[in-house]
Amino acid sequence: MTRPDLFDSHLHLTAARFSSDLGEVLERARRRGVGGMVTVASNPEDASDAVALAVGTQGLWATAGLHPHEADRTSASLLAEIERIAAAPEVVAIGETGLDFHYDNAARAAQIENFEAHLGLADRLGLPIVVHSRSAEADTAALVRECGDGVSGVLHCFTGGEALLDAALEADWYVSFSGLITFVAELAGPVRAVPADRLLIETDAPYLAPVPRRGRRNEPGFLPHTCERLAELRGMSFDDTAAATTANARRFYGLETLSNGGPSSGTAGGPV
Repeated sequence: MTRPDLFDSHLHLTAARFSSDLGEVLERARRRGVGGMVTVASNPEDASDAVALAVGTQGLWATAGLHPHEADRTSASLLAEIERIAAAPEVVAIGETGLDFHYDNAARAAQIENFEAHLGLADRLGLPIVVHSRSAEADTAALVRECGDGVSGVLHCFTGGEALLDAALEADWYVSFSGLITFVAELAGPVRAVPADRLLIETDAPYLAPVPRRGRRNEPGFLPHTCERLAELRGMSFDDTAAATTANARRFYGLETLSNGGPSSGTAGGPV
């Protein structure tokens, strides 16, 4: 029986660590049942590369945005360039944007300004937004609440607490979990708290490889490990979890009516 495809809702296929074997990485992902992926951009240059890759790759889409690490670059001209790139049909979201007060690679005021500008852009273009939040829970939650119901968003690679989770769910946003759930026990509560129709899964490849692949370069073919752990924590079957998170990802990214969704015959099983 054909099993449901998996959807990697957030990864970085334009990363240099994939430059030598990207074709093999994509083929392994397809063999392991990953039928859809969104490669997420960190800046306009990355977004242009992501779009070019998506043009030539079945089942792959892209985003356009400026990561909070680079928020000091925010300007009217840079935002205009992001908007120009976002007009490509392969672009399905704005981001990733957000706040990172852990590394503070950019001034916090600049990060907030950049996040607010991206929220406005997403609202104007009618696209969802992909949000990174680390050690900035209160500020992220406040901005999520302030944007009202005009923007659909996802908190990617969720590691936050109850306050941020509540803000996201009150706004009808989505919450995505990475391979961190395979080895961070504190994430079990949030995994169980998110409604079934708001759950996404991701690899964030090449980062955050799940158990039993920790210490290696992460890749989309490792997504079954995260799906299996999510299923265990929620008391669901692997197949039901794969089907639900894929349907949610396609709904979030507006892909429900598009046919470019990956291979026609899924091979998703358990982790390999």
